[in-house]
Amino acid sequence: MADPSSYRPSPGQIPDSPGVYKFRDEHRRVIYVGKAKNLRQRVANYFQDLANLHPRTRSMVTTAASVEWTVVSTEVEALQLEYTWIKEFDPRFNVKYRDDKSYPYLAVTLNEEFPRVQVMRGAKKKGVRYFGPYGHAWAIRETVDLMLRVFPVRTCSAGVFKNAARTGRPCLLGYIDKCSAPCVGRVTPEEHRELAEDFCDFMAGRTGTYIRRLEKDMMQAAEEMEYERAARLRDDAGALKRAMEKSAVVLADATDADLIAVAEDELEAALQIFHVRGGRVRGQRGWVTDKVEAVDTSGLVEHALQQLYGEERGDAVPKEVLVPALPEDTEAVSQWLAERRGSQVSLRIPQRGDKKDLMATVQRNAQQALGLHKTKRASDLTTRSRALEEIAEALGLDTAPLRIECYDISHLQGDDVVASMVVFEDGLARKSEYRRFQIKGFEGQDDVRSMHEVIGRRFKRYLQEKERTGEWEQTPQATGETPEAAAALPGAGSAPNGPAPTDPTLGITGPAPTGPVPAPALPAASPADEIDPREDDGRPKRFAYPPQLVVVDGGQPQVAAAQRALDELGIDDIAVCGLAKRLEEVWLPDDDDPVVLPRSSEGLYLLQRVRDEAHRFAITYQRAKRAKRIRSSPLDDVTGLGETRKQALIKHFGSVKKLRQATIEEICEVPGIGRRTAEAVAAALASAAPATPAVNTATGEIMDEDDGGTS
Repeated sequence: MADPSSYRPSPGQIPDSPGVYKFRDEHRRVIYVGKAKNLRQRVANYFQDLANLHPRTRSMVTTAASVEWTVVSTEVEALQLEYTWIKEFDPRFNVKYRDDKSYPYLAVTLNEEFPRVQVMRGAKKKGVRYFGPYGHAWAIRETVDLMLRVFPVRTCSAGVFKNAARTGRPCLLGYIDKCSAPCVGRVTPEEHRELAEDFCDFMAGRTGTYIRRLEKDMMQAAEEMEYERAARLRDDAGALKRAMEKSAVVLADATDADLIAVAEDELEAALQIFHVRGGRVRGQRGWVTDKVEAVDTSGLVEHALQQLYGEERGDAVPKEVLVPALPEDTEAVSQWLAERRGSQVSLRIPQRGDKKDLMATVQRNAQQALGLHKTKRASDLTTRSRALEEIAEALGLDTAPLRIECYDISHLQGDDVVASMVVFEDGLARKSEYRRFQIKGFEGQDDVRSMHEVIGRRFKRYLQEKERTGEWEQTPQATGETPEAAAALPGAGSAPNGPAPTDPTLGITGPAPTGPVPAPALPAASPADEIDPREDDGRPKRFAYPPQLVVVDGGQPQVAAAQRALDELGIDDIAVCGLAKRLEEVWLPDDDDPVVLPRSSEGLYLLQRVRDEAHRFAITYQRAKRAKRIRSSPLDDVTGLGETRKQALIKHFGSVKKLRQATIEEICEVPGIGRRTAEAVAAALASAAPATPAVNTATGEIMDEDDGGTS
């Protein structure tokens, strides 16, 4: 590990102009490339106290052995030079969006005498018109097959074309009228080029002209009683409409735009791009990258723009680029895009309307892509086994944790505090085993105390089930007795020789023992501890299965609280760890330093999935609980009063306020409400305090319940 002070340049050496800088390691390999408006300020930031640097930045500067820079005249030049050097040196600490395939384009070779329509991949060629990219080559071929009825452009290779010209016989497409057969002189080069240009115009979005022209010719042919020609034109118009339907209009103003969305976590980011041309989605692609440098969403967007348009020119750069966050140097990036396009490019965040709605769709695709990337290994048994083995090795477990339980706390500023428990068995989620908890031991926000309560309640239920089945014997830790006191009890250290003591909290009956009576081993749990209060049918309860590993969402404090709860219950055969969101560090009880798993570790992927699922389950429950509380009404406490009769009461009286003022006889007048129910309604409303009146903050007016309130 290098000391950054050993190669730190003096401030006077670094110019204060725009430029690009490179960090090199001891072998002179470039490990990081960056740009700056002011080189002196930016480079100096890397040489501050290491404790103040982001961990990824700290790793980079301690790996580097030297830094050098190049001065340029403008920020746009710095942006272009940064992109060029990243492509040339492939630095290990720069974010790079690596595509896993070459996306196909629909290409029209206008640089040839007889233009050809074909599927093309790879680098773009001069004089070729491109449309796309498309997700699959078959999508291009289906579209072309429909359009060849109207625009019979050549699609054959050069060899087939020359052979047909030599023999004087066209290929099959020429015989079925899906090619104008320029190879045998059916059309002149000028007529064939006009067909190719019409094909390009249609693909570029100018569709209405051709369909109206076909329909007009169809009607004229019908009037002239040329019915076969009219039917052919009808079919041609239908083919064009079907081709248009394959890419529905998403932006009504026929916009050419690229929409970019980013989904990210602490370690990785997924990028999705929708290519919209003529108001239609012409293609979609996406990448996933490791966040090897300290970068936020705006930085990810800037890197994406560089790599997306770094090799593009002209119409390949659209008029609009819609992004979730603007780059830091928005003006410079916009100018760079404009230079590559040859005209102005609008780089902005959509705020309203169709473009904002479409951006939400792109964002959902990015989220799904990131989730798929993280979970695609789950379907592989070998990979799951390797993940469990890596977790066991990293945490020092004797065996692989076949059952993992993860806990998360969720609340909104200390209100509606809830917790979740999710279960993964053999690396796969067992949703039937999920459980939810309400925090009841205290009020307010305290994640550590909440975690202690939840773990304690869950494993009290576990011990109760073992006690019920006779699999568990009380220990001094579980009873709360000191070892000396436990040794003084009758039968200590051996199996009891008589009837079990009476303890209604455990469901144990029998005569009371003589001598000192120990404290109850397991206090009765709240009914809410187990969300499955069915009668015992002989099968083990859900909480009867112990995990091999307990994972908590959090760092050292939460892990310590969970371990303390287990210690208080005398449980010492269940491992505990925590996964901190900041850097995905794994914390163990009583360890001052975290366990850092490699970012490519299958074990880390599995722990992330477990933690993310616990977070999702907790926040879903918390939101539902909060929504229910907001919508609550005094009528909810009336036994036997369902939603239909509650609505009937409100509809009859107009508001809860008027219902509260009604007599029992008046309430009985509502259809379906008997006297006993009316008395219960009146009692519930009388005991409930009237709701605080709402105030219109714009006018200061107090809103009466008669205005429609139901609380």
